[in-house]
Amino acid sequence: MALNPQLFPNGIPIPFVSELFVLVRDGVEFEVDKVPGSQGGRVKAKGTVYLSNIRMVFVASKAVGDLVAFDMPLLYVHGEKFNQPIFFCNNISGFVEPVVPDDQHRALYSTHSFKILFKEGGCGTFIPLFFNLISSVRQYNQHMNSAAQPCMDPLQAAQTPVDEMMRQAYVDPNDPTRIFLQQPDSDSRLRRRNYHSSPAENAI
Repeated sequence: MALNPQLFPNGIPIPFVSELFVLVRDGVEFEVDKVPGSQGGRVKAKGTVYLSNIRMVFVASKAVGDLVAFDMPLLYVHGEKFNQPIFFCNNISGFVEPVVPDDQHRALYSTHSFKILFKEGGCGTFIPLFFNLISSVRQYNQHMNSAAQPCMDPLQAAQTPVDEMMRQAYVDPNDPTRIFLQQPDSDSRLRRRNYHSSPAENAI
């Protein structure tokens, strides 16, 4: 997970090279733990989730301290589970590994647990696309890395074929999720090339 990825003024995440947005879902609540600088390490906020062929990005409606958005590479997500509690709203819970800067040691960073709660409407469109996409990303990564220690470059997921998945997506009328039939307008010069460069270097 990476904190505060770059966003356009309208709140849409600035895409990586070859990144395709699949869907956007408003009206969710996001919870995550072990966030540096937050009280108790836990953050809870309401906002919007963007899902692409590379990552899931939560953008808060209102900043929580200095935190506006959270970037979760799909290759770093594991233990994901769809929960349907009797007295509370449906949600996805799971774990996500941190995006570690090149000059830092992995042992300094903890695995985060997260939860996405669907507070407004159903999730019959979001859930199948989320699980199908994350499964496809993993299969592609295993196929491309047959070595004993597979590469965990999150941007490699950009090669995952998602067009067919989007064409065959079931649209639940009770789910306010919006599927991207065409990519949002963005200046191609602003596309990011990696997770680790400084903000000035991310703009191409």
